[in-house]
Amino acid sequence: MTTKSAVFGLVSATLVGALILAASGRPAAEGLKEADRAAIVAVLTSQQNDWNKGNIRGFMAGYWNSSELTFAGTRGFTRGWEPVLARYEKNYADKAAMGTLDFSELEVRQLGPDAALVLGKWHLQRQIGDIGGIFTLVLQRFPEGWRIVHDHTTQSPPETK
Repeated sequence: MTTKSAVFGLVSATLVGALILAASGRPAAEGLKEADRAAIVAVLTSQQNDWNKGNIRGFMAGYWNSSELTFAGTRGFTRGWEPVLARYEKNYADKAAMGTLDFSELEVRQLGPDAALVLGKWHLQRQIGDIGGIFTLVLQRFPEGWRIVHDHTTQSPPETK
């Protein structure tokens, strides 16, 4: 089995598991060990801290360093750690563009023994104008710890006054 098919299988199986849990009326977070939840939140806290220092490579440490990493956004899919890094470096070329990142309303759900889903909001406070939106992350536990294997981030449309 290739790594790609293994990841696809894991994501498919965990999504099916989440649907079964949702259909059963049992909270998806039930069974998630507090240590796992804390470790997952620590990944995001570390990302937030690195971003706010202007350290995109440090921010990227929260992602699975693999050609199988996927990022979904308004411009479609980006596949692979290096292309995701390049995307961030292009869109956030300096500290002014990066601004100050804040994650909020984090909801962590167990998808399987080594997989979790995180829902949340992101906000960038910047002199050139604030932006924000929502995200859905799929994380997998690896020997080195929890890593984001898929990120779907959406920017909210600007508020009209």
